[in-house]
Amino acid sequence: MPSLAVIVPPGQVPEGPPWYAWDSVSSWLQTWAPIIFMLIIVIVLWRTLKLMPKTKPAEMKPSSSSSAGWGDVAGADEAKAELQEIVEFLRDPERFRKLGATVPKGVLLHGPPGTGKTLLAKAVAHESGAHFFSQSAASFVEMFAGLGASRIRRLFATARKHEPAIIFIDELDAVGGERGGGQDSEREQTLNQLLVEMDGFNSRGQLVVIAASNLLEKLDPALLRPGRFDRQIFVSPPDVVGRQEILAVHTRGKPIAPGVDLEMVARQTAGLTGADLANICNEAAIFAARSRRDMIVMADFDAALERVVAGMQSRRTLNEHERRVVAYHEAGHALCAELLPRVDRVHKISIVPRGRALGYTLNLPQEDRYLKTREELIDYMTVLLGGRAAEQIVFGAITTGAADDLSRVAQISRSMVHDYAMGTSLSALKVDAEGGQVSDRTRQMRDEEQQHFADEALRSAHRLITEHRDSLEALASTLLRDEVIERGTIESIMAGVPRIARGRAGGGLRVVAVKPAELPV
Repeated sequence: MPSLAVIVPPGQVPEGPPWYAWDSVSSWLQTWAPIIFMLIIVIVLWRTLKLMPKTKPAEMKPSSSSSAGWGDVAGADEAKAELQEIVEFLRDPERFRKLGATVPKGVLLHGPPGTGKTLLAKAVAHESGAHFFSQSAASFVEMFAGLGASRIRRLFATARKHEPAIIFIDELDAVGGERGGGQDSEREQTLNQLLVEMDGFNSRGQLVVIAASNLLEKLDPALLRPGRFDRQIFVSPPDVVGRQEILAVHTRGKPIAPGVDLEMVARQTAGLTGADLANICNEAAIFAARSRRDMIVMADFDAALERVVAGMQSRRTLNEHERRVVAYHEAGHALCAELLPRVDRVHKISIVPRGRALGYTLNLPQEDRYLKTREELIDYMTVLLGGRAAEQIVFGAITTGAADDLSRVAQISRSMVHDYAMGTSLSALKVDAEGGQVSDRTRQMRDEEQQHFADEALRSAHRLITEHRDSLEALASTLLRDEVIERGTIESIMAGVPRIARGRAGGGLRVVAVKPAELPV
């Protein structure tokens, strides 16, 4: 059979498969898809970096832009005295240079939160007239390596152009933690850059770094050596005089009634920081405004203190049995506190629920104390366990209401054994239970001694409540009737009941030095 031939006219090309045929699309995708995918990744990364918040070097803040001066700083006289030399150097550097003295490169303010470390740094800048550069160390921590170190360099370069200047780095522990402890490389690079910048100071310059941290023990040792942070200033919670001065600062400009006794408020706020006191003054003004008064009265400060210490008043409604249990529980606390000689007097008792507490007992310290004996700590645990003991004696059962009391007793008894070496065995040895550097036998001995202290306090609470059951009933019945008992009513109920003079265990007085923040409040 003859074959058929297709004759194509000149100038015409035979038609091929359409452009959208699968073979053509597949070939096109294999060629261009990887390139398009890479372009998309580049665009996404570029937009991400563009949209990320950029931390520029801290803006220049002349001291004239802030009104915080020495007059606004109260309750930190020791810290102010140390920082006054920085102020004098920045004001008149030549006077120090003639004697060969140089300004400290760095000052580290450390202490509990709310004690005024940032305010002190602002006051130094204000008093010295130096430019103030403030930056949080947390802002140096970035997802991409190298950005934190770059920001450190830019911050110091900008500050050097505006000498005299002060760089304030808050939350230094965010980047200054000890290296080699599992930190990411970005934090370590940022810390290394900070160390390099502080080493690169010109000794004749007028640039000072002030840093603040709440965790001094976690900072890298390289930061704390002389030549970087030459001075370490502990900013402690204020004493009673300092608290009164802080209250005077925060009530400045507020309409205070003549009957307001700031000294009494200061005595009631042992252990509180400047931030807490500022909050109390503000809450007192809010209470006065809520009551539509033109002046702040003492009742407003009392309500503000309860609001800050005990929490806001709860709307929970207790049934009659629960009210009785809470009343006897709080009466047990108050009775033990009134009977024991080494415990602060009770200022107020309440069975009105506040915060998570169904009731509370406020004690009024007569003075600030910085040392506690073994017997004083046991007396304090006795007061804490007085509520549990009252429940057992009156109702023959125990409830969940003593959870916070038991937790505090465990903390105190553990500190007595492990931190203060107040036990009967190896009493001169401080044991680091967290580090695991002790034997199992020593751990068992310490646990037994800790339990012995708690048991001794509970037995004492049972004895006091059993021997003075009439006073317990009087306190509880008054609470059930009035819900709140003030100091005057407590004194009238306890009139004629002598305080118990307990002998000293062991025949001697053992005193332990503790930090103010560790004292029971």
